[in-house]
Amino acid sequence: MKAYYFLAQAQIALRQSAAAVLSAKEAHRLCVEEVHKGGKGASSIGPITELVLRCKKEDWEARETERLQRQTGLANELEVLLWKEREARARGLEDKAAMGLLNEDMLEAEMMKLEDEFQQKANDVRKMAVAAGIAGEEAKKRVVPDWCLDDITFSVMVDPVVTRTGQSYDRSSIMEHLKRSKTDPLTREPLRMEDLRPNLALKEACAGFLAENGWAVDW
Repeated sequence: MKAYYFLAQAQIALRQSAAAVLSAKEAHRLCVEEVHKGGKGASSIGPITELVLRCKKEDWEARETERLQRQTGLANELEVLLWKEREARARGLEDKAAMGLLNEDMLEAEMMKLEDEFQQKANDVRKMAVAAGIAGEEAKKRVVPDWCLDDITFSVMVDPVVTRTGQSYDRSSIMEHLKRSKTDPLTREPLRMEDLRPNLALKEACAGFLAENGWAVDW
C-alpha cells in the first residue's frame, strides 16, 4: 500500500498523471482491503483518497490542456487555409484584370464580393469553434467540483445517498461497499442499507451539473 502511495506521488512530480492515477487507485484498493481485514488502514484511507482525487485532477488537467491545444490549433489552421484560398482567388481576379478580361469597376466589384464571401466563411468557422467548445468562454478548462464526486469510485455521483454521519456517496458504490463490509467507509461504525437516505438536493445539483457538462461522465 505504502509503495503505491509513494509511487503515485513520485509519478505526479514527474508529470506522469495517468500512471499516478493507477498507482493511487491501487493504494486505495489495498488500504480498503486492509481495513476490511481489521488492519490499521483506517488512518490512511483519508490521505490516500485525497491523493487519488489529486491524481485524477492532475490527469484531467493534462488532458484538458492537450485538448485545448489540439482543438485551438485546428480552428486556427482552418482559418489560415481559408484566407490562403481567398488570396489565391484575389490573385486570379487581378490576373484577369491584367489580361483585360475585367475593367477597374468590375475588378473592384468582384473583390468586394470576394471579401464579403470570405468574411462570412471566417465568421462561420469562428461560430463552429465556439459551438465545439474551442473558442470564447467554452474554451476554458473544464473543472469538476469536489462536491459532486463520490469518495469511493471518484466519479460524478448520479444517485447520491447520505449516511448517518452526513457523508454522501453514490447509491451504487455505497451498496457495493456494504456487500463487502457492513461499516461506514469513513468512520468504520456499523452501517446498514436502511440507514441510507436519498440526498435529493445533491442529486438535483449533480443532475444539473451533468446536464450542462456532459463531458464530466468521463472524468
